[in-house]
Amino acid sequence: MTDPNWIDAALTAARPQAVGALLRYFRNLDIAEEAFQEACLRALKNWPKNGPPRDPAAWLIFVGRNSAIDTVRRQTKQQPLPPEELLSDLEDAEATIVEKIDSADYRDDILRLLFICCHPDLPATQQIALALRIVSGLSVRQIARAFLVGESAMEQRITRAKGRVSSGEIPFETPDAIERAERLAVVSAMVYLIFNEGYSAGSTEVEARFPLCDEAIRLARLLLRIFPTEPEMMGLTALLLLQNARAKARFDADGAVILLDNQDRSLWNQQMIAEGLALIDKAMRHRQVGPYQVQAAIAALHARAKRPEDTDWSEIDLLYAALERITPSPVITLNRSVAVAKIRGPEEALTLIAPLEDRLSGYFHFFGVKGGLLMQLGRKEEARIAFDRAIALANTPAEAAHIRMHLDGLSAVSQTK
Repeated sequence: MTDPNWIDAALTAARPQAVGALLRYFRNLDIAEEAFQEACLRALKNWPKNGPPRDPAAWLIFVGRNSAIDTVRRQTKQQPLPPEELLSDLEDAEATIVEKIDSADYRDDILRLLFICCHPDLPATQQIALALRIVSGLSVRQIARAFLVGESAMEQRITRAKGRVSSGEIPFETPDAIERAERLAVVSAMVYLIFNEGYSAGSTEVEARFPLCDEAIRLARLLLRIFPTEPEMMGLTALLLLQNARAKARFDADGAVILLDNQDRSLWNQQMIAEGLALIDKAMRHRQVGPYQVQAAIAALHARAKRPEDTDWSEIDLLYAALERITPSPVITLNRSVAVAKIRGPEEALTLIAPLEDRLSGYFHFFGVKGGLLMQLGRKEEARIAFDRAIALANTPAEAAHIRMHLDGLSAVSQTK
């Protein structure tokens, strides 16, 4: 249990609890981070020799806290703490700290850390960047690569967010029950945005951005442990698992996009699907329907279909209609149009999305869907115009290449006439 891989996993898992507790002690993000890093260095030195502690998070909190106090005292020219060899002998101290720091304390510290990072007074871009840096421990370089910006720009973004927290503009206290209910939606949205940043990556960006999907799932599971009876947290976790289960089937060997109907379903991760299906089934039994649950239920219908033709499009249509009522959005209506086209034909689907064009004039997927529907109706020239607009709005080379494939198909049809 002292191999490097286990130690690395233990340090990663303990990070939210440890940094959250250290932040509570020192009310300074930089000190909390530095204390955690120092504790990790001592863990790498001591755990291989002495074996893993009973509670890695408690060990890291204890060592990090003493290390930070030592640093603060030295900086203020006060009497330093005892030598490191005495601090590192935690055989008895660890038992005491484990008794003092129970799951309730961890819950409060993790909540405080997540809600500080996702405080509504911080801009959304700073919320996500700060959460990835502080809660997840990703480097500035990793975060910058994931969001396709320069390291200096991302460093400034994180520094500004830290500055607002350190200046006292963002409160450190764990939110009460009312605030927690109000702000859990912000935290959940942050996790979902992190996932989408990774999921929307093109094939050439997989190395940089796909790990964000794994990190979002880890954070969702963490939130689910904190809120084990919250149906929307079950729904969010299920949604991320069911979406990510298809990761290996989404691109071909050349990096081209493979649509859902054409994916090799044997490549779907069945373990993730089973976990996601169990979670959404459990959430639905609470009869407190929310948007993440409905989206997860849609993903579950796709996951349960052994073949594309087995997909229950009628039920998907009904679920999208429910989602439109809960959170009206032109994007939801656009997604619903795919189900409508399958059930009642492309003409009705085209009628459904026609009023959305002004609001989605800068949205790649709108013109991709519109072009596809027009192509099914044989309206080739209109389809070509829509596809040209989609290419101009493509977010990744893979998206643009997929639309060009449709345009090539239109050209081939025209040449055969």
